[in-house]
Amino acid sequence: MSSRMLAIVLSTLLAIALPLFSAATHAADPATNLLKLHQLRLAAQKTLGDFYMFNGMEGDQRYARMINESLSEVNTQLNALTDMPGEGSKALRSQLDQQWKGYQIDLNNLTNALKTQGFTDLQPVADLAARNQQLMSLSQELYTKIQQESSYSVPQLTQRSREQSLLMQAIAVDYASRSASVGATFMGGADARPIEELVSEFASKMSALEKEPKNSPQLKQSWDGVSTKWRYIEKSLINYNENSVPFLVNKYSNIIIQGIEQISSQYAAANL
Repeated sequence: MSSRMLAIVLSTLLAIALPLFSAATHAADPATNLLKLHQLRLAAQKTLGDFYMFNGMEGDQRYARMINESLSEVNTQLNALTDMPGEGSKALRSQLDQQWKGYQIDLNNLTNALKTQGFTDLQPVADLAARNQQLMSLSQELYTKIQQESSYSVPQLTQRSREQSLLMQAIAVDYASRSASVGATFMGGADARPIEELVSEFASKMSALEKEPKNSPQLKQSWDGVSTKWRYIEKSLINYNENSVPFLVNKYSNIIIQGIEQISSQYAAANL
């Protein structure tokens, strides 16, 4: 084959391969999308806890800043969720976007009311909590659908640790709602689980994760650090009616979640 003919053949092959390569690289990685969606869920949950803390701590501006930071985190992750693997996930992604916009407006209105009036009516707060629950349910549905349509499953230990982060966040939000005297019944309505039950579940699942045979020495040490911090607030969570310590629980729950998320990223990197 002449050099000229070889050049023509190579250029033709390149012309065919480049669009295919571009399409492959453009397609969203389901693992990345699922991580972003998980982080979105954590931040969306946290916006409600931040609001309860802002309410309960009499307008402490640090919690107003936390609300804004959590809102910004959700928007960042939501905007990064672009290429869905199928029609079902695309439809759910669109619904999530619409629901989030409405929730964000309601949260900002209530936050502004607290800043200007120093109080809010109970019903709008109950409605906000209900919308937060809807967001969590819809985002869970999308999380499942992405896995179905992409034929990808989050590795077991990665998933279990992510669920543990979400459970810790749910406990923190529940505790903050009680401390703000807005009523725990707002957290999930009549079907809401007692906080004692959530605390027991968290402790049990963390113990199982700590004992996981696949843990490296570093991961065992990381779980031990999380466990130590958990024990520091566990009794306060169970005895929430005796001595309310919302600042302490809020601070340590954030640290615990950060620790679990670091462990989860290590699981994901090792495909565990």
